[in-house]
Amino acid sequence: MNVEHVPRSTPPPDWVLARRRQIGDQIRAARLHANLTQEAVAHAVPMDRATYVRIEQGQSAATLDTLLLVAGVIRVPLAQLVR
Repeated sequence: MNVEHVPRSTPPPDWVLARRRQIGDQIRAARLHANLTQEAVAHAVPMDRATYVRIEQGQSAATLDTLLLVAGVIRVPLAQLVR
């Protein structure tokens, strides 16, 4: 994996977008396993539900702080979400 300096205005490479979708899938699976709704997680983080949905769908890049909060609400280690 070659990581080059990418200006902020440039879209991320395809492998980053694919990985973001994988992480979103893992977040969704952990949330469902915890029997939580998107609304419940978003409320507890707190963030609006639409933003949370975009993270689960891999359409939005979550900050590390947001991922830590989501992992805490779902009660899983952060590593489980980003494997």
